[in-house]
Amino acid sequence: MQQQPSILLVEDDAFQRKAAEAYLGNHDLKVIAVENGAQMRRQVSRAMPDLVLLDVQLPGQEDGFVLARWLRESSTRVGIIMVTAAGDSVDKVLGLESGADDYVAKPYEPRELLARCKSLLRRSAQKSTPARLERVRMGRHTLDLTKRELHDDAGNDVAVTAGEFDILKIFAENPNRPLSRDWLLETTSHRARDPFDRAIDLRITRIRRKIEPCADKPTVIRTVRGIGYMFVPPPE
Repeated sequence: MQQQPSILLVEDDAFQRKAAEAYLGNHDLKVIAVENGAQMRRQVSRAMPDLVLLDVQLPGQEDGFVLARWLRESSTRVGIIMVTAAGDSVDKVLGLESGADDYVAKPYEPRELLARCKSLLRRSAQKSTPARLERVRMGRHTLDLTKRELHDDAGNDVAVTAGEFDILKIFAENPNRPLSRDWLLETTSHRARDPFDRAIDLRITRIRRKIEPCADKPTVIRTVRGIGYMFVPPPE
């Protein structure tokens, strides 16, 4: 049986949120509805949906544009549809510049919203997807994603904790892409990072000691100033 596409609906208006959730849910879509950015981040940390319906005007410090940029940094595959004020071309442009794939203006017809969702889901499904990763070269080491093991160049097991493996797996799935400390922590530990939280930095330090030829001059997991870290695969 084919799995229902998953949609995360982010809308602070309770009436509109419940109405859209019910309508889309009645058309073979799995919908999870939340009311703000904090709830959206928590839900994404559990599982990345196929599509996010994101209202521009949200309460709190993070509006839809900020959240769209965070989503796009977190995944290049997730579909993003911005819900904007009617006739506001600035919102539409800013939404697309923030990484959104499409937009729909309020007040919208439910059928139009459904059509845009299904269109974007079809486009996403038609994109070529890489074969399922099983082993990934990391410098002179190999990460076995199936067995959850790290091996050195001689094939010997290198001991890694569950948390270290989860971080390595995230890097393996996002090569040559800067990943923020906040997202790494939320994705692997399911909690937000406070300004003085160095948990990710400490884990990266321990990982570097295990996989880098020279931990003081990392070439496999590099620091990206102002953002976080990036995995650089070895040349073919």
